[in-house]
Amino acid sequence: MLQLPITCRDYFFFGFHQVKMKLSIPRNLPLLLVADGVLLPGSSMRVPVNNPKNMNMVKSHILRHNTLSSTVIGVVPRKAGSDADDITALHNIGTAAVVVQVTGTNWPRPAYTLLVTGLCRFRVEKLLQEDPYSVARVTQLDKLPGDGDDDLSKINGAENFRLHANQLLEMLDVTVPVVGKLKKVMDKLPITRLPDIFASIVKASYDEKLEVLDAIDIEERFQKALPLLLRQLEGLRLLKDAKRNALQSEKDLLPPGLREKGTIVLKNPRWRNREMDRRESDSEGDEIAELEEKIKSADMPDHAAKACLKELKRLKKMPAAMPEYAMTRNYLELMADLPWSKQSEDTLDISQARLDLDEDHYGMEKLKKRVIEYLAVRQIKNSLKGPILCFIGPPGVGKTSVGRSIAHTLGRQFHRISLGGCCDQSDIRGHRRTYIGSMPGRIINGLRTVGVNNPVFLLDEIDKLGKGIQGDPSAALLEVLDPEQNFSFTDQYPLFHDQISYLLDFIKSETGRKLHYLYLNVPFDLSQVLFIATANNVATIPAPLLDRMEIIHVPGYTQEEKSEIATRHLVSKQLKEHGLTKEQLQFTEDSIKLIISKYTRESGVRSLERKLGAVCRAVAVKVAEHQVKVKATEQTSEKEENPDHSVVPEDAFIGMPPEMPIVIDKLAVRDILGPAIFESEMSERLSHPGVAIGLAWTAMGGEIMFVEATKMGGDGELTLTGQLGDVMKESAQLALNWVRSHATECGLEMKTDEDLMEKTDVHIHFPAGAVGKDGPSAGVTITTVLVSLFSDRCVRSDTAMTGEITLRGLVLPVGGIKEKVLAAHRAGILRIIIPKRNEKDLEEVPKNVRSQMSFVFARRLEDVLEAAFEGGFPRLKRVVVSEDIIPSKL
Repeated sequence: MLQLPITCRDYFFFGFHQVKMKLSIPRNLPLLLVADGVLLPGSSMRVPVNNPKNMNMVKSHILRHNTLSSTVIGVVPRKAGSDADDITALHNIGTAAVVVQVTGTNWPRPAYTLLVTGLCRFRVEKLLQEDPYSVARVTQLDKLPGDGDDDLSKINGAENFRLHANQLLEMLDVTVPVVGKLKKVMDKLPITRLPDIFASIVKASYDEKLEVLDAIDIEERFQKALPLLLRQLEGLRLLKDAKRNALQSEKDLLPPGLREKGTIVLKNPRWRNREMDRRESDSEGDEIAELEEKIKSADMPDHAAKACLKELKRLKKMPAAMPEYAMTRNYLELMADLPWSKQSEDTLDISQARLDLDEDHYGMEKLKKRVIEYLAVRQIKNSLKGPILCFIGPPGVGKTSVGRSIAHTLGRQFHRISLGGCCDQSDIRGHRRTYIGSMPGRIINGLRTVGVNNPVFLLDEIDKLGKGIQGDPSAALLEVLDPEQNFSFTDQYPLFHDQISYLLDFIKSETGRKLHYLYLNVPFDLSQVLFIATANNVATIPAPLLDRMEIIHVPGYTQEEKSEIATRHLVSKQLKEHGLTKEQLQFTEDSIKLIISKYTRESGVRSLERKLGAVCRAVAVKVAEHQVKVKATEQTSEKEENPDHSVVPEDAFIGMPPEMPIVIDKLAVRDILGPAIFESEMSERLSHPGVAIGLAWTAMGGEIMFVEATKMGGDGELTLTGQLGDVMKESAQLALNWVRSHATECGLEMKTDEDLMEKTDVHIHFPAGAVGKDGPSAGVTITTVLVSLFSDRCVRSDTAMTGEITLRGLVLPVGGIKEKVLAAHRAGILRIIIPKRNEKDLEEVPKNVRSQMSFVFARRLEDVLEAAFEGGFPRLKRVVVSEDIIPSKL
């Protein structure tokens, strides 16, 4: 192959016979170090600029000046056998060149390519400058183009070289622009330029071109370049002879009549491809034999093996050009790759499994208990079907990661299938084989990927399944997630052979379930697969699909749990991701709690992890600056020993970072993350009637809430503010009517003979008006607020409450007791009124919290009012007699 540079015309433009402006080589020449090429005088080359010194030279010397002299540079190759890319690898002889073109961009980072044309040789006498780019004092070794010709009478082999050069041009394609131009001006070129030009054109090694560059004597230059030219000529002759022989061989295969007429051979004739078809047929036969052997060794059930052998028999009779050939072959390869009898051995060490789950995830006791139960039963009974679990909880609580952890604990393969946005039932069941580009469903494809028939399949975001014109994927999942049916799950891809069978199957499936598999001849057993589904909202999961899964609710983490998770897992993870160690960065417990309470408000820990990452990045900057300053200190000590070097400025040592480790406390958190984003309600003295402390549940945990009420003259209307839902509005109306009906018992009509709401308007407000609120658990608090307002008595400041009420005054149980109790504990409230029927839910509250708090269990509103006010209400008739306060003994 020839290396014809496209820049030969650039040489002719700057050549001896067309240069109109006199060029001269400066004594001090900027140097361009080329690592993988040799530029010879008269040739051109594109040089990518990727060396820092070369980049500085382009920016400072070439691009900043517009004179012709600024485009003259020295191109110096690297020494032979040297891998260095700095000034120590410079060859002592280079080529003075003119920069013809600069291409590149400055965004997103500078990247340039120079088009340079060689002028003459030079020798590097002395290196004058290394930074920011190299400048050397040079000596010109040969003449510039147009400076006059040498005496050729004493040069041996010059005319012989020109003769061989003309022969090379005759053998090349003149339609190539470069070859055509070179051929036109060949007679006008000085013979002294021919060795350099043709040495750059022919294919030669780096060392060979370097030898031509080092040949200062013109006669030696001819001796170095002539073997390269002759070798190229010989290669072209051999290539031409090989083509001629191949053409003659094809001509000999023609029928005699066509051979004599010299008829042009048609494209892909039968006589020409006969031998090729035979070879391809042998190859196809070998592949089919391998496929047959693979099917026999797959250990399929009898029904699957029978179906595969039948399809293989059809495949052998098919021409390879038929469209059905590829589909049948893909089907057989899929059947051979499926893990019909391959299983991974379960790890049934219950103690170790419990330790692994506790190490990977904090909390989630119900979930861990269910996994341990499965392991225990699996240890007793080997043929246990895989359970179908569904983890339902808010985002970021670890539903997906706990599925991966379960697979690791069981020693099984793990495969995740994302169902978010899936709206085609073919994604589950697969496409019918009659379609071009048909594929198996995600279930079968997942089994093919993992290679075993008992993996852990995670069906992620199952509540976000769509429904479109392609069918309902949730309906297709009914068979997959039914333990009574999935032992014979059948994918449409390997089952339906035509459209009629699909329609018949659909009709029969509508008439009776037992006929659904009449035409499905290759079912696959999914009973050993452990299916785990995840969802955020149970309301969007279809009821039939929800009925087939075992629901395990994964609640949001409390602040105490988040603090423990951050200490055990998140901090070490972020330190590793940011290249830090515990010897460089440490978090205090108070700083982690501050980040959780003031800078995040979520049910999971994703935002918490991002905030910890932000702190780590800020510390990484300090650590990097510290390393730079240490390096500068070491360099300064070396320069003090060497007084000839310049001294580092004094301000280089200002602002040294603190000694390691850097401890993150509350002040450091505020400096790095800025002002607090969220503020939580804290306990305060209730000095005005009409205010009570309620407890609310949110996806981010529990919160305390100051419910306020006021009255004024009016028409007896009730005003509710705070973006309340319909259920909460009904609770407020219910509480007001109960207070009005029991005003005498509560002593509220002593000051007036009229009804409470006569000529009086009541306004009840819930704080955080931008946040929507709903639910019945505020009924107890609203009733207490109204009694406090009308009786002009203050509610106890150390008491919070929650519970639903009825019109008869019963206190009904509510949810989220654990989160509400922890919220009160964080706010400094140690006395809580909860429904009597919620007493059992206190078992979920940590023991250290329960031991510090007192609980009042109320069956009726009379119990609530008696406990919420100092001195109670003696006139209220309490139906159930019990102690006012039951101290916690848990």
